[in-house]
Amino acid sequence: MRFRFVLALLLAVAGVGAYGGSVLATPMSGVTSKLFAIGHVDEINAKTLSSSWQARINTKGESDIWMLENTIAPGGSFGWHSHPGPSLVIVKTGALTLYRADDCTGQVVEAGYGFVDNGGDVHLVRNNGTVETVVYVMSLVPRGTVSRRIDEPQPSSCPSIH
Repeated sequence: MRFRFVLALLLAVAGVGAYGGSVLATPMSGVTSKLFAIGHVDEINAKTLSSSWQARINTKGESDIWMLENTIAPGGSFGWHSHPGPSLVIVKTGALTLYRADDCTGQVVEAGYGFVDNGGDVHLVRNNGTVETVVYVMSLVPRGTVSRRIDEPQPSSCPSIH
């Protein structure tokens, strides 16, 4: 009898966990992605310095580099999500609005500009305009990462942004 009670309790907890997990994610809508390539690289220790500019990229362990194109319809959204590593994003056409969970303030990024997602940052990207937006993305993630996108729940601090 005790075994059945424990089994029933475990199944109930698992069911609630599965149900709660699916409710918490915020889905993408109006987004089409085209994967150009995934490349494997060894540890990176790149450094470029000049008198007026510098760049450093350092990794520990092997990485995968993902290159893709995302097309976002007017009103389309990526939903709340994060990434396991940094992404460099360039807006080719149109404009998008980037919302970060830490402040919920929309940052408009127009064609010819871009932004850097450091990885681990919960954010949402929307096309609040009236024309299609095309963005190119280069993501650096740990080697073997199955998905460069991690669905996240809508932050309670940003209740009106979907």
